[in-house]
Amino acid sequence: MIDADGYRPNVGIVLLNGDGRLFWARRVRRDGWQFPQGGMRSDETPLEAMYRELEEETGLAPHHVEVVAATRGWLRYRLPSRYVRQHQRPLCIGQKQVWFLLRLVGQEDALRLDANEKPEFDLWRWVDFWYPAAHVVNFKRDVYERALRHFAPVVEELLSVRVGHQPRRAPDPGGGRAAA
Repeated sequence: MIDADGYRPNVGIVLLNGDGRLFWARRVRRDGWQFPQGGMRSDETPLEAMYRELEEETGLAPHHVEVVAATRGWLRYRLPSRYVRQHQRPLCIGQKQVWFLLRLVGQEDALRLDANEKPEFDLWRWVDFWYPAAHVVNFKRDVYERALRHFAPVVEELLSVRVGHQPRRAPDPGGGRAAA
C-alpha cells in the first residue's frame, strides 16, 4: 500500500523501560540498528499495525506494554535513490510513519527476537534516550529526532527522569543480548 505521493504507511515503536532507556535492536545479518517498525496493511489502523509489528519483531504481546503516547500525523522520510525500486509500480520513494511510545510493563524476559519464523533482529540492548537519534542510518535520522523530541517531555513526566536535550553525539552503550 503506497499513497499518491509515493510513501508507504508504516508504524515505528519506541519501547521504554522503567529506567528511561530504550530498546535498540540490530537487523539480522546487518550492521544497522533501529527501533522496531513495519508497514501497515490496508485493513489496519496504526494501533493495530503497531501491536502486530511489536509481536512479530519483539515477541511482546499487548499485555506486556502500555501505550504512553503517539505522534500526531505522519513523520516522513525519503529513501536514498539506491533503495528506490524504480521498476515497481506504484513507485515507493519513502515511508510515512506514526510513532508510538510504549512502556514495558511485563518482564524483560518476555522479549523474544525469535517469535517470528523470519526474525527482523538478532541482538538487542537498552540504550540512553538520545542514542538512537545519533546512531540510526542517516536517512532515518530526522524522523528519529522528531519522534524522540516529541516523546522526551512525556518520558520525563512519566518516569520523573531527565532525558535532557539531544546531544550532538551519544556515547556507545556497549553490551547486547542475542536472540534465544
